[in-house]
Amino acid sequence: MSELAELERRISAALTRIGEGLDRLAALPDAAEPEPDPVADAGAAAEIAALQAALDAERALVARLQAQPAAAPADDDAAALRAQVDALTRQLDVQGLEMQRLRQTTIQLRESLRQLRDQQQGEVEPHLINKALLAEIEALRAARSSELAELDAILSELAPVLAPDVAPAAVKESPDA
Repeated sequence: MSELAELERRISAALTRIGEGLDRLAALPDAAEPEPDPVADAGAAAEIAALQAALDAERALVARLQAQPAAAPADDDAAALRAQVDALTRQLDVQGLEMQRLRQTTIQLRESLRQLRDQQQGEVEPHLINKALLAEIEALRAARSSELAELDAILSELAPVLAPDVAPAAVKESPDA
């Protein structure tokens, strides 16, 4: 922002100098016409050329400044969209990992239950019961973790609406939960 203020100040100063130069130039023909002085004419021509160059430089600067604000919102929008796509991609990755974990534990649970059914005709071995219970606990943990990932995604979408100045807190799962 300070750069923009500095550029505006420079433009104003240059336009003031150009205006003063044009006023002096306009006053020259109105004065009594002395005999032409080649040295003075060369100085006036050099001053006019310098003023014209300064005017051209300032016009180019003004054109660049006018074009710059139009481009900035598009860049900001693109950056915001990229950030949103990155956030959604991370959420999908987390949910995909949780779904994979849930599938694996479901397979383990089905295998344990099949082994228990096979043993049901006779006496059930205690290690099969323990294995089935551990698989069931792991399935519950995976389901809970998957639900937490979904809740985190929902909270991240609701947070800007409910409290724009508060960042959503990530929900953490403890390893023994």
